[in-house]
Parts: sequence; structure tokens; C-alpha cells
Amino acid sequence: MKIAMVGLGKMGANMTERLIGAGHEVVAYDLSDDARKAIGAKGAIVASDLDDLAKKLTPPRAAWVMVPAGKPTDSTIAALAEQFESGDVIVDGGNSNYKEAKATADQLAEKGIGFVDAGTSGGVWGLKEGYCLMVGGTKESVAVVEPALRSLAPEGGYSHVGPVGAGHFVKMVHNGIEYGLMQAYAEGFEIMSAADEFDLDLHEIAAIWRYGSVVRSWLLELTERALRPDAGFDEIKGAVTDSGEGRWTVEEAIARAVPAPAISAALYARFSSRQQDSFANKLLAALRNQFGGHAVTLESGQAGLETSTPRN
Repeated sequence: MKIAMVGLGKMGANMTERLIGAGHEVVAYDLSDDARKAIGAKGAIVASDLDDLAKKLTPPRAAWVMVPAGKPTDSTIAALAEQFESGDVIVDGGNSNYKEAKATADQLAEKGIGFVDAGTSGGVWGLKEGYCLMVGGTKESVAVVEPALRSLAPEGGYSHVGPVGAGHFVKMVHNGIEYGLMQAYAEGFEIMSAADEFDLDLHEIAAIWRYGSVVRSWLLELTERALRPDAGFDEIKGAVTDSGEGRWTVEEAIARAVPAPAISAALYARFSSRQQDSFANKLLAALRNQFGGHAVTLESGQAGLETSTPRN
């Protein structure tokens, strides 16, 4: 089929290349001249702007939006809607909030334009391994882009999970689970790293756990890669950001009264990782000093004085 890809970052560019490799024609656009030139060299039909992009497609036209969630996605979809007509379809493949999907679909429906929310997982490895696709939308809209969906996904890795919003909802929960899994691996390996008496080879342990272990997974394979002697692990700063979907998952758990302690704790651990000088930890140290006379470490690195009236 002929389909447009708007947004040629790491995901969008690789998805474009995978589609081309599967025999599809891809009209590609990005704000970056370099990104457009690079994907043109891979066989894409390059568009100079969204108007040019729409003109280079054939009805029913389909465009996959792969730009950051929020205003960039909203403005891109709105601009495409100005160029598209009844029967055309727009796909949002980013990490958008599922609550916004229904409103977007309703606005596009006024012009007869279909909307598909495609939860997309696979990261930088998707080009080779394929992308797991969790898709929401009407049967009619999904059918227009299904040839591309099946080419992007590996065998068994694509499903039309429900109506508009369902795709992004499922992807949101997927990312929440990802937070918990990653945190469990991180904590386990830190416990082992603290066992100095055993002089454990953490890379070797990650390597053997990939075979036969009940905790084997793709994330464990990536752990093994990260811990390889030449991977530069020691140079990485331990500050972990979050893209928003973990927060949304926790918010949904609260709204639906579903206990989610592992995912919630993983989210808060990411917040903690970004606090180099936490007020809360300062206060904890001060309180221990106040009630128990326990020593504190000052900014100078020296030990602080004990209180004169220790009680515990």
C-alpha cells in the first residue's frame, strides 16, 4: 500500500525503512532537512511539507503520525485534517493519552476521516525484530491501514484490541508493566552488586539467566548487553526519566481502585533517581539526629554533631 510517515525520529525512520523493505510505498516528511534526505536515500518518497505529502498519496489516503505526544501530535493531526477528505485515515502511533483519542476521532469524523490509535512497542530494535502493535479504531479505519500494520509487526505481534482509545490504553498499561519489570531487575542486580564477599560477575549472571530461568525476557537480554565489559555501564548517570505513561497507569489504577504497588513503587523510584540532594532525605537524617543522636553528614563531608539530648 501507499502510506505516509510524518516524523522521522528513531522510531519513525526505522518504521519507514521496514515498510519500504516489505514492498510498501512510503511518503515521508519531517521538519528536519537531514532526516528527509536520509530517508530519501533509503527509498522513501520525500515530501516538502504536509500539503505536498497529501498530494503524493492516493485515496483512500493514510498517514501515520510518529511525533512527540501532546501539542506536536495534535497540531500535526489538525494540519493533516485540512488536507484529507472523507475515507482517508490518520494513525497516531505515539504515546498519546488514550483519553484524548475519542475527541480526536470525533473531530476527524466530522469530515469523514478515520482515526486509528496505534500503541507501538519495539524501540530501536523494531526495524529488525518488528513492532508490537496494539490498535484501536473502527473496523473500517483499521482495514485501510492493516497491510502496513501486518508488515510492521512480527508474526503474532499485531491485534485490533478495541474501539478508538483502546490501543493507547493498552500501550499505557504495557509501559506501566515495563516500569515494574525494569525496576525489579535493577534492584535485584544492585543487591548482588553489594555482595562484595562473593565477587559476583553480574554480566555472566545476566547471561546465564537468559536460558532456562523463570525470569528470562527481552529486558534481561538488554540487561546482559548493558553489563558487557565494553558497554560503558560505569559511565552512565543513574537518573531515570519517565515519559508519562507510567504516571497515567498509576492514575488509572487509583481511579479504578485497582492496587498496583509494584508499578507505583517503580514510578516513585524514577522520581527519586533524579533527586541528587533530596529535601526528604535531608529531613530523615536530621530527624534521626534529633531523636537518637545519630551522626549526620554535612555538605562539607564532615560528620555532624550529635544532639545533646538523645532519646532513642
